[in-house]
Amino acid sequence: MNRAMLIAHREVMAYVKTVGFWLSLLSLPFFAVLGGFMPTLLKRAEPVQNYILVEETAPTASSGLAAAVREALEKDYDRTVLSSLSIAAVGEAGISGRDTVRKAVDEGGYEAGLAALKQVAPRAGAAFKAPRRDKIELPAPAELLSAPAGEALDAKAREWVQKDKSEGGQDLSAIIILSNKDNGPAARIWSRRAGNNDMEGLIRDALRDVNRQKAFEASGIDTAVVAQVENYRPDITLLSPRAASGGEVGLRDRLPSVIGLICGFLMWSLIITGASMLMNGVMEEKSNKILEVLLSSVTSTELLVGKVLGVAILTLTVMGGWGIISAVGLAATLPDVARDIGAVMLHNGLWLYLLLYLVGGYLMYAVLFAAIGAFCETPRDAQTLMGPVMMAMVVPLLFMQMAVRNPDAVILKVLSFIPPFTPFIMSARAPSQPPLIEVILSIVLMFAFAGLMMWLSGRAFRAGAMSDAKLSWKSFIGAMRQS
Repeated sequence: MNRAMLIAHREVMAYVKTVGFWLSLLSLPFFAVLGGFMPTLLKRAEPVQNYILVEETAPTASSGLAAAVREALEKDYDRTVLSSLSIAAVGEAGISGRDTVRKAVDEGGYEAGLAALKQVAPRAGAAFKAPRRDKIELPAPAELLSAPAGEALDAKAREWVQKDKSEGGQDLSAIIILSNKDNGPAARIWSRRAGNNDMEGLIRDALRDVNRQKAFEASGIDTAVVAQVENYRPDITLLSPRAASGGEVGLRDRLPSVIGLICGFLMWSLIITGASMLMNGVMEEKSNKILEVLLSSVTSTELLVGKVLGVAILTLTVMGGWGIISAVGLAATLPDVARDIGAVMLHNGLWLYLLLYLVGGYLMYAVLFAAIGAFCETPRDAQTLMGPVMMAMVVPLLFMQMAVRNPDAVILKVLSFIPPFTPFIMSARAPSQPPLIEVILSIVLMFAFAGLMMWLSGRAFRAGAMSDAKLSWKSFIGAMRQS
Protein backbone atom coordinates (compact mmCIF):
# COMPACT_ATOMS: atom_id res chain seq x y z
CA MET A 1 0.00 0.00 0.00
CA ASN A 2 2.94 2.33 0.69
CA ARG A 3 4.12 1.95 -2.89
CA ALA A 4 0.62 2.66 -4.19
CA MET A 5 0.56 5.86 -2.11
CA LEU A 6 3.96 6.83 -3.56
CA ILE A 7 2.53 6.39 -7.06
CA ALA A 8 -0.50 8.48 -6.04
CA HIS A 9 1.76 11.22 -4.64
CA ARG A 10 3.76 11.19 -7.87
CA GLU A 11 0.57 11.57 -9.94
CA VAL A 12 -0.70 14.43 -7.82
CA MET A 13 2.54 16.39 -7.90
CA ALA A 14 2.95 15.84 -11.64
CA TYR A 15 -0.30 17.73 -12.26
CA VAL A 16 -0.22 20.23 -9.38
CA LYS A 17 3.07 21.65 -10.61
CA THR A 18 1.60 22.50 -13.99
CA VAL A 19 0.00 25.83 -14.90
CA GLY A 20 -2.86 23.99 -16.60
CA PHE A 21 -4.05 22.49 -13.31
CA TRP A 22 -4.49 25.89 -11.68
CA LEU A 23 -6.11 27.30 -14.79
CA SER A 24 -8.63 24.44 -14.81
CA LEU A 25 -9.29 25.00 -11.09
CA LEU A 26 -10.16 28.65 -11.64
CA SER A 27 -11.70 28.44 -15.11
CA LEU A 28 -15.09 26.94 -14.19
CA PRO A 29 -16.00 29.53 -11.51
CA PHE A 30 -14.81 32.30 -13.82
CA PHE A 31 -16.81 31.10 -16.82
CA ALA A 32 -19.81 30.27 -14.61
CA VAL A 33 -19.89 33.87 -13.37
CA LEU A 34 -19.29 35.14 -16.89
CA GLY A 35 -22.08 32.93 -18.22
CA GLY A 36 -24.47 34.23 -15.57
CA PHE A 37 -23.77 37.83 -16.51
CA MET A 38 -23.45 37.14 -20.23
CA PRO A 39 -27.10 37.90 -21.16
CA THR A 40 -26.88 41.23 -19.32
CA LEU A 41 -23.50 42.03 -20.87
CA LEU A 42 -24.75 41.18 -24.35
CA LYS A 43 -27.85 43.27 -23.82
CA ARG A 44 -25.78 46.26 -22.73
CA ALA A 45 -23.30 45.75 -25.54
CA GLU A 46 -25.98 45.81 -28.23
CA PRO A 47 -26.11 49.16 -30.03
CA VAL A 48 -29.23 51.26 -29.68
CA GLN A 49 -31.54 50.90 -32.67
CA ASN A 50 -32.82 54.24 -33.87
CA TYR A 51 -35.81 53.93 -36.18
CA ILE A 52 -38.22 56.18 -38.07
CA LEU A 53 -41.95 55.48 -38.39
CA VAL A 54 -43.76 56.61 -41.52
CA GLU A 55 -47.44 56.05 -42.27
CA GLU A 56 -48.21 55.66 -45.96
CA THR A 57 -51.38 57.76 -45.60
CA ALA A 58 -52.14 61.48 -45.42
CA PRO A 59 -51.82 62.97 -41.91
CA THR A 60 -55.54 63.83 -41.91
CA ALA A 61 -56.39 60.20 -42.58
CA SER A 62 -54.03 58.61 -40.07
CA SER A 63 -54.58 54.87 -39.78
CA GLY A 64 -53.37 54.65 -36.19
CA LEU A 65 -50.78 52.07 -37.16
CA ALA A 66 -47.85 54.17 -35.90
CA ALA A 67 -49.52 54.58 -32.51
CA ALA A 68 -50.05 50.82 -32.32
CA VAL A 69 -46.40 50.13 -33.13
CA ARG A 70 -45.26 52.65 -30.52
CA GLU A 71 -47.48 50.99 -27.95
CA ALA A 72 -46.07 47.53 -28.83
CA LEU A 73 -42.48 48.76 -28.47
CA GLU A 74 -43.34 50.39 -25.14
CA LYS A 75 -44.85 47.12 -23.90
CA ASP A 76 -41.69 45.30 -24.97
CA TYR A 77 -39.60 47.68 -22.89
CA ASP A 78 -41.99 47.24 -19.96
CA ARG A 79 -41.44 43.47 -20.17
CA THR A 80 -37.68 44.04 -20.03
CA VAL A 81 -38.08 46.22 -16.94
CA LEU A 82 -40.38 43.65 -15.29
CA SER A 83 -37.86 40.88 -16.00
CA SER A 84 -35.05 42.92 -14.42
CA LEU A 85 -37.17 43.70 -11.36
CA SER A 86 -38.18 40.03 -11.01
CA ILE A 87 -34.59 38.78 -11.25
CA ALA A 88 -33.50 41.31 -8.62
CA ALA A 89 -36.34 40.22 -6.32
CA VAL A 90 -35.73 36.46 -6.68
CA GLY A 91 -32.10 36.73 -5.62
CA GLU A 92 -32.97 38.25 -2.25
CA ALA A 93 -36.66 37.55 -1.57
CA GLY A 94 -37.33 34.35 -3.50
CA ILE A 95 -40.38 33.42 -5.56
CA SER A 96 -42.83 35.20 -3.24
CA GLY A 97 -40.85 38.44 -3.57
CA ARG A 98 -40.88 38.12 -7.34
CA ASP A 99 -44.66 37.64 -7.36
CA THR A 100 -45.12 40.69 -5.11
CA VAL A 101 -43.08 42.85 -7.49
CA ARG A 102 -44.94 41.56 -10.54
CA LYS A 103 -48.29 42.30 -8.96
CA ALA A 104 -47.16 45.83 -8.08
CA VAL A 105 -46.01 46.43 -11.67
CA ASP A 106 -49.34 45.21 -13.03
CA GLU A 107 -51.25 47.58 -10.78
CA GLY A 108 -49.06 50.67 -10.74
CA GLY A 109 -46.30 50.36 -13.33
CA TYR A 110 -42.56 50.74 -12.92
CA GLU A 111 -42.56 53.10 -9.94
CA ALA A 112 -44.87 50.80 -7.96
CA GLY A 113 -42.72 47.80 -8.89
CA LEU A 114 -39.54 49.55 -7.77
CA ALA A 115 -41.18 50.52 -4.48
CA ALA A 116 -42.26 46.90 -3.94
CA LEU A 117 -38.72 45.71 -4.73
CA LYS A 118 -37.26 48.09 -2.15
CA GLN A 119 -39.73 46.76 0.38
CA VAL A 120 -39.25 43.00 -0.15
CA ALA A 121 -35.55 43.15 -1.14
CA PRO A 122 -33.93 46.30 0.29
CA ARG A 123 -30.39 45.59 -0.93
CA ALA A 124 -31.50 44.77 -4.47
CA GLY A 125 -33.89 47.73 -4.52
CA ALA A 126 -31.22 50.21 -3.46
CA ALA A 127 -28.85 49.04 -6.21
CA PHE A 128 -31.45 48.59 -8.96
CA LYS A 129 -31.17 50.58 -12.16
CA ALA A 130 -33.74 50.45 -14.93
CA PRO A 131 -32.40 48.88 -18.14
CA ARG A 132 -31.67 51.30 -20.95
CA ARG A 133 -33.95 51.52 -23.95
CA ASP A 134 -32.51 49.70 -26.93
CA LYS A 135 -35.07 51.01 -29.47
CA ILE A 136 -35.62 54.79 -29.88
CA GLU A 137 -37.88 56.54 -32.38
CA LEU A 138 -36.43 59.47 -34.29
CA PRO A 139 -38.47 62.24 -35.95
CA ALA A 140 -39.17 61.56 -39.61
CA PRO A 141 -37.54 64.02 -42.07
CA ALA A 142 -39.88 66.23 -44.06
CA GLU A 143 -38.94 64.71 -47.43
CA LEU A 144 -39.98 61.28 -46.18
CA LEU A 145 -43.32 62.57 -44.90
CA SER A 146 -44.01 64.42 -48.13
CA ALA A 147 -42.94 61.63 -50.48
CA PRO A 148 -45.79 60.02 -52.49
CA ALA A 149 -46.82 56.56 -51.39
CA GLY A 150 -45.38 53.56 -53.16
CA GLU A 151 -42.13 53.45 -55.09
CA ALA A 152 -41.25 57.10 -54.45
CA LEU A 153 -41.47 56.61 -50.69
CA ASP A 154 -39.43 53.43 -50.90
CA ALA A 155 -36.76 55.24 -52.91
CA LYS A 156 -36.52 57.97 -50.27
CA ALA A 157 -36.36 55.36 -47.49
CA ARG A 158 -33.57 53.53 -49.30
CA GLU A 159 -31.68 56.80 -49.71
CA TRP A 160 -31.95 57.70 -46.01
CA VAL A 161 -31.00 54.21 -44.80
CA GLN A 162 -27.89 54.29 -46.97
CA LYS A 163 -26.85 57.55 -45.31
CA ASP A 164 -26.68 55.75 -41.93
CA LYS A 165 -27.60 59.06 -40.22
CA SER A 166 -30.81 60.90 -39.44
CA GLU A 167 -31.33 64.67 -39.72
CA GLY A 168 -30.10 65.11 -36.15
CA GLY A 169 -26.90 63.16 -36.85
CA GLN A 170 -27.91 60.02 -34.92
CA ASP A 171 -27.18 56.56 -36.29
CA LEU A 172 -30.19 55.28 -38.22
CA SER A 173 -30.99 51.56 -38.04
CA ALA A 174 -34.32 51.25 -39.86
CA ILE A 175 -37.20 53.06 -41.52
CA ILE A 176 -40.60 51.43 -41.02
CA ILE A 177 -43.29 52.22 -43.58
CA LEU A 178 -46.80 51.34 -42.38
CA SER A 179 -49.73 50.97 -44.76
CA ASN A 180 -53.25 49.63 -45.03
CA LYS A 181 -53.88 47.00 -47.69
CA ASP A 182 -57.09 45.31 -48.72
CA ASN A 183 -56.38 42.32 -46.48
CA GLY A 184 -55.28 44.40 -43.47
CA PRO A 185 -52.35 46.42 -42.06
CA ALA A 186 -48.88 45.84 -43.51
CA ALA A 187 -45.34 47.12 -43.08
CA ARG A 188 -42.17 47.46 -45.10
CA ILE A 189 -38.96 47.70 -43.08
CA TRP A 190 -35.93 49.30 -44.70
CA SER A 191 -32.98 48.23 -42.55
CA ARG A 192 -29.38 49.35 -42.70
CA ARG A 193 -28.27 45.76 -42.04
CA ALA A 194 -29.79 42.93 -44.06
CA GLY A 195 -29.82 40.61 -41.05
CA ASN A 196 -31.57 43.05 -38.70
CA ASN A 197 -34.93 41.47 -37.83
CA ASP A 198 -35.19 42.44 -34.15
CA MET A 199 -38.28 44.59 -34.66
CA GLU A 200 -40.04 42.39 -37.17
CA GLY A 201 -41.90 40.28 -34.59
CA LEU A 202 -42.98 43.29 -32.52
CA ILE A 203 -44.36 45.11 -35.56
CA ARG A 204 -46.16 42.00 -36.75
CA ASP A 205 -47.85 41.61 -33.35
CA ALA A 206 -48.80 45.30 -33.27
CA LEU A 207 -50.41 45.18 -36.71
CA ARG A 208 -52.18 41.95 -35.82
CA ASP A 209 -53.66 43.70 -32.77
CA VAL A 210 -54.84 46.61 -34.93
CA ASN A 211 -56.48 44.24 -37.39
CA ARG A 212 -58.15 42.31 -34.58
CA GLN A 213 -59.45 45.50 -32.97
CA LYS A 214 -60.99 46.59 -36.26
CA ALA A 215 -62.59 43.19 -36.69
CA PHE A 216 -64.10 43.42 -33.20
CA GLU A 217 -65.42 46.93 -33.86
CA ALA A 218 -66.95 45.80 -37.15
CA SER A 219 -68.71 43.00 -35.27
CA GLY A 220 -69.99 45.33 -32.55
CA ILE A 221 -67.75 43.90 -29.82
CA ASP A 222 -66.47 46.33 -27.17
CA THR A 223 -62.66 46.33 -27.52
CA ALA A 224 -62.23 47.55 -23.91
CA VAL A 225 -63.88 44.35 -22.67
CA VAL A 226 -61.62 42.26 -24.91
CA ALA A 227 -58.52 44.06 -23.59
CA GLN A 228 -59.66 43.56 -20.01
CA VAL A 229 -60.15 39.84 -20.59
CA GLU A 230 -56.77 39.44 -22.30
CA ASN A 231 -54.88 41.39 -19.62
CA TYR A 232 -56.35 39.41 -16.75
CA ARG A 233 -53.62 37.62 -14.76
CA PRO A 234 -55.05 34.83 -12.60
CA ASP A 235 -53.72 34.54 -9.07
CA ILE A 236 -52.27 31.01 -8.87
CA THR A 237 -50.64 29.60 -5.74
CA LEU A 238 -48.71 26.32 -5.95
CA LEU A 239 -49.15 24.23 -2.81
CA SER A 240 -47.64 20.95 -1.70
CA PRO A 241 -47.64 19.00 1.57
CA ARG A 242 -43.91 18.41 1.01
CA ALA A 243 -43.13 22.15 0.81
CA ALA A 244 -40.80 23.56 3.46
CA SER A 245 -43.61 25.80 4.70
CA GLY A 246 -46.07 22.93 4.78
CA GLY A 247 -48.19 24.64 2.12
CA GLU A 248 -47.05 27.20 -0.44
CA VAL A 249 -44.13 26.17 -2.65
CA GLY A 250 -41.24 28.63 -2.57
CA LEU A 251 -37.69 28.94 -3.87
CA ARG A 252 -36.46 26.57 -1.14
CA ASP A 253 -38.67 23.83 -2.59
CA ARG A 254 -37.64 24.42 -6.20
CA LEU A 255 -33.91 24.39 -5.47
CA PRO A 256 -33.45 20.61 -5.01
CA SER A 257 -34.27 19.79 -8.63
CA VAL A 258 -31.95 22.50 -9.93
CA ILE A 259 -29.17 21.44 -7.56
CA GLY A 260 -29.58 17.81 -8.63
CA LEU A 261 -29.29 18.70 -12.31
CA ILE A 262 -26.22 20.87 -11.73
CA CYS A 263 -24.58 18.18 -9.58
CA GLY A 264 -25.26 15.57 -12.25
CA PHE A 265 -23.63 17.67 -14.96
CA LEU A 266 -20.68 18.59 -12.71
CA MET A 267 -20.19 14.94 -11.79
CA TRP A 268 -20.22 13.97 -15.46
CA SER A 269 -17.65 16.65 -16.24
CA LEU A 270 -15.38 15.73 -13.34
CA ILE A 271 -15.49 12.00 -14.08
CA ILE A 272 -14.82 12.42 -17.79
CA THR A 273 -12.04 14.94 -17.08
CA GLY A 274 -10.35 12.84 -14.38
CA ALA A 275 -10.65 9.58 -16.31
CA SER A 276 -9.31 11.22 -19.47
CA MET A 277 -6.34 12.62 -17.53
CA LEU A 278 -5.65 9.12 -16.23
CA MET A 279 -5.88 7.52 -19.67
CA ASN A 280 -3.65 10.13 -21.30
CA GLY A 281 -1.08 9.81 -18.51
CA VAL A 282 -0.93 6.03 -18.83
CA MET A 283 -0.76 6.30 -22.62
CA GLU A 284 2.12 8.76 -22.48
CA GLU A 285 4.08 6.67 -19.97
CA LYS A 286 3.64 3.54 -22.07
CA SER A 287 4.83 5.25 -25.25
CA ASN A 288 7.88 6.61 -23.38
CA LYS A 289 8.61 3.19 -21.76
CA ILE A 290 8.17 4.76 -18.31
CA LEU A 291 5.43 2.24 -17.52
CA GLU A 292 7.89 -0.63 -17.91
CA VAL A 293 10.35 1.04 -15.52
CA LEU A 294 7.63 1.54 -12.92
CA LEU A 295 6.47 -2.07 -13.24
CA SER A 296 10.00 -3.21 -12.42
CA SER A 297 9.59 -1.65 -8.95
CA VAL A 298 5.87 -2.08 -8.18
CA THR A 299 3.15 -4.54 -9.09
CA SER A 300 0.58 -3.72 -11.75
CA THR A 301 -2.13 -3.60 -9.06
CA GLU A 302 -0.18 -1.10 -6.98
CA LEU A 303 0.50 0.99 -10.07
CA LEU A 304 -3.18 1.01 -11.10
CA VAL A 305 -4.41 1.78 -7.57
CA GLY A 306 -1.85 4.55 -7.14
CA LYS A 307 -2.72 6.21 -10.43
CA VAL A 308 -6.47 5.98 -9.83
CA LEU A 309 -6.05 7.33 -6.29
CA GLY A 310 -3.77 10.16 -7.40
CA VAL A 311 -6.14 11.42 -10.08
CA ALA A 312 -9.05 10.99 -7.63
CA ILE A 313 -7.30 13.31 -5.17
CA LEU A 314 -6.81 15.84 -7.96
CA THR A 315 -10.47 15.57 -8.98
CA LEU A 316 -11.70 16.03 -5.42
CA THR A 317 -9.32 18.95 -4.97
CA VAL A 318 -10.73 20.68 -8.03
CA MET A 319 -14.29 19.90 -6.91
CA GLY A 320 -13.56 21.21 -3.41
CA GLY A 321 -11.99 24.36 -4.82
CA TRP A 322 -15.03 24.98 -7.00
CA GLY A 323 -17.31 24.36 -4.02
CA ILE A 324 -15.45 26.82 -1.78
CA ILE A 325 -15.32 29.53 -4.46
CA SER A 326 -19.04 29.06 -5.24
CA ALA A 327 -20.02 29.05 -1.55
CA VAL A 328 -18.07 32.24 -0.80
CA GLY A 329 -19.46 33.97 -3.89
CA LEU A 330 -23.05 33.01 -3.11
CA ALA A 331 -22.74 33.91 0.56
CA ALA A 332 -21.43 37.35 -0.39
CA THR A 333 -23.96 38.12 -3.13
CA LEU A 334 -27.06 36.01 -2.41
CA PRO A 335 -26.92 34.97 1.24
CA ASP A 336 -30.52 33.74 1.33
CA VAL A 337 -30.01 31.49 -1.69
CA ALA A 338 -26.72 30.22 -0.22
CA ARG A 339 -28.48 29.35 3.02
CA ASP A 340 -31.22 27.47 1.16
CA ILE A 341 -28.67 25.53 -0.89
CA GLY A 342 -26.84 24.55 2.29
CA ALA A 343 -30.12 23.38 3.83
CA VAL A 344 -30.89 21.27 0.75
CA MET A 345 -27.43 19.65 0.76
CA LEU A 346 -27.67 18.77 4.45
CA HIS A 347 -31.27 17.58 4.31
CA ASN A 348 -31.46 13.78 4.73
CA GLY A 349 -27.72 13.46 4.09
CA LEU A 350 -27.92 14.48 0.43
CA TRP A 351 -24.25 15.47 0.38
CA LEU A 352 -23.33 11.90 1.39
CA TYR A 353 -25.39 10.37 -1.42
CA LEU A 354 -23.78 12.67 -3.95
CA LEU A 355 -20.32 11.83 -2.63
CA LEU A 356 -21.00 8.08 -2.89
CA TYR A 357 -22.24 8.44 -6.45
CA LEU A 358 -19.15 10.46 -7.32
CA VAL A 359 -16.81 7.83 -5.85
CA GLY A 360 -18.62 4.91 -7.49
CA GLY A 361 -18.88 6.64 -10.86
CA TYR A 362 -15.25 7.68 -10.79
CA LEU A 363 -14.05 4.15 -9.95
CA MET A 364 -16.08 2.61 -12.77
CA TYR A 365 -14.76 4.90 -15.45
CA ALA A 366 -11.26 5.60 -14.12
CA VAL A 367 -10.15 1.98 -14.11
CA LEU A 368 -11.70 1.45 -17.54
CA PHE A 369 -9.91 4.46 -19.01
CA ALA A 370 -6.64 3.38 -17.36
CA ALA A 371 -6.95 -0.05 -18.97
CA ILE A 372 -7.63 1.53 -22.36
CA GLY A 373 -4.58 3.76 -21.92
CA ALA A 374 -2.41 0.73 -21.11
CA PHE A 375 -3.26 -0.80 -24.50
CA CYS A 376 -2.67 2.37 -26.50
CA GLU A 377 0.31 4.50 -27.36
CA THR A 378 -1.42 7.20 -29.40
CA PRO A 379 -4.85 8.91 -29.27
CA ARG A 380 -5.67 7.27 -32.60
CA ASP A 381 -5.31 3.85 -30.97
CA ALA A 382 -7.56 4.91 -28.10
CA GLN A 383 -10.37 6.07 -30.38
CA THR A 384 -11.24 2.50 -31.37
CA LEU A 385 -12.02 1.63 -27.73
CA MET A 386 -13.27 5.03 -26.59
CA GLY A 387 -16.17 5.23 -29.05
CA PRO A 388 -18.57 2.84 -27.25
CA VAL A 389 -17.62 4.29 -23.84
CA MET A 390 -18.36 7.86 -24.86
CA MET A 391 -21.66 6.87 -26.47
CA ALA A 392 -22.67 5.24 -23.18
CA MET A 393 -21.73 8.40 -21.28
CA VAL A 394 -23.88 10.56 -23.55
CA VAL A 395 -27.05 8.65 -22.60
CA PRO A 396 -27.44 10.15 -19.09
CA LEU A 397 -26.98 13.66 -20.46
CA LEU A 398 -30.11 13.16 -22.54
CA PHE A 399 -32.22 12.13 -19.53
CA MET A 400 -30.92 14.22 -16.62
CA GLN A 401 -32.99 17.25 -17.59
CA MET A 402 -36.11 15.10 -17.31
CA ALA A 403 -35.32 14.64 -13.61
CA VAL A 404 -36.11 18.32 -12.98
CA ARG A 405 -39.67 17.99 -14.28
CA ASN A 406 -40.48 14.37 -13.46
CA PRO A 407 -37.86 12.62 -11.28
CA ASP A 408 -40.13 9.59 -10.78
CA ALA A 409 -40.54 8.82 -14.49
CA VAL A 410 -40.33 5.10 -15.23
CA ILE A 411 -37.48 5.51 -17.72
CA LEU A 412 -35.42 7.38 -15.10
CA LYS A 413 -36.08 4.67 -12.50
CA VAL A 414 -34.92 2.01 -14.96
CA LEU A 415 -31.76 3.92 -15.90
CA SER A 416 -31.03 4.49 -12.19
CA PHE A 417 -30.37 0.76 -11.79
CA ILE A 418 -28.09 0.41 -14.83
CA PRO A 419 -24.67 0.97 -13.20
CA PRO A 420 -22.92 2.93 -15.99
CA PHE A 421 -25.75 5.50 -15.82
CA THR A 422 -26.45 5.32 -12.07
CA PRO A 423 -24.12 8.05 -10.73
CA PHE A 424 -25.44 10.69 -13.13
CA ILE A 425 -29.15 9.86 -13.15
CA MET A 426 -29.34 9.35 -9.37
CA SER A 427 -27.40 12.55 -8.72
CA ALA A 428 -30.11 14.41 -10.61
CA ARG A 429 -32.91 12.48 -8.85
CA ALA A 430 -31.57 12.31 -5.28
CA PRO A 431 -32.49 15.89 -4.23
CA SER A 432 -36.14 15.10 -5.08
CA GLN A 433 -36.12 12.46 -2.32
CA PRO A 434 -36.77 9.21 -4.21
CA PRO A 435 -37.68 6.17 -2.06
CA LEU A 436 -34.79 5.17 0.21
CA ILE A 437 -34.84 1.61 -1.14
CA GLU A 438 -34.08 2.96 -4.63
CA VAL A 439 -31.15 5.00 -3.33
CA ILE A 440 -29.67 2.07 -1.39
CA LEU A 441 -30.21 -0.47 -4.18
CA SER A 442 -28.69 1.83 -6.80
CA ILE A 443 -25.61 2.43 -4.62
CA VAL A 444 -25.17 -1.32 -3.98
CA LEU A 445 -25.48 -2.16 -7.68
CA MET A 446 -23.13 0.67 -8.65
CA PHE A 447 -20.36 -0.40 -6.26
CA ALA A 448 -20.81 -4.07 -7.20
CA PHE A 449 -20.38 -3.15 -10.84
CA ALA A 450 -17.45 -0.90 -9.94
CA GLY A 451 -15.80 -3.88 -8.21
CA LEU A 452 -16.32 -6.01 -11.32
CA MET A 453 -14.89 -3.23 -13.49
CA MET A 454 -11.86 -2.94 -11.20
CA TRP A 455 -11.20 -6.67 -11.49
CA LEU A 456 -11.58 -6.77 -15.28
CA SER A 457 -9.73 -3.50 -15.81
CA GLY A 458 -6.93 -4.69 -13.51
CA ARG A 459 -6.39 -7.71 -15.74
CA ALA A 460 -6.58 -5.55 -18.86
CA PHE A 461 -4.17 -2.98 -17.38
CA ARG A 462 -1.63 -5.67 -16.52
CA ALA A 463 -1.96 -7.28 -19.93
CA GLY A 464 -1.77 -3.99 -21.82
CA ALA A 465 1.17 -2.65 -19.83
CA MET A 466 3.22 -5.76 -20.59
CA SER A 467 2.19 -6.09 -24.23
CA ASP A 468 3.87 -4.45 -27.21
CA ALA A 469 1.43 -5.84 -29.78
CA LYS A 470 -0.41 -3.38 -32.01
CA LEU A 471 -3.87 -2.69 -30.66
CA SER A 472 -6.68 -4.77 -32.15
CA TRP A 473 -9.62 -6.70 -30.79
CA LYS A 474 -7.70 -9.96 -31.35
CA SER A 475 -4.62 -8.76 -29.48
CA PHE A 476 -6.80 -7.24 -26.73
CA ILE A 477 -8.72 -10.49 -26.09
CA GLY A 478 -5.54 -12.56 -26.36
CA ALA A 479 -3.71 -10.40 -23.84
CA MET A 480 -6.68 -10.59 -21.46
CA ARG A 481 -6.68 -14.42 -21.65
CA GLN A 482 -2.95 -14.61 -21.00
CA SER A 483 -3.31 -12.24 -18.03
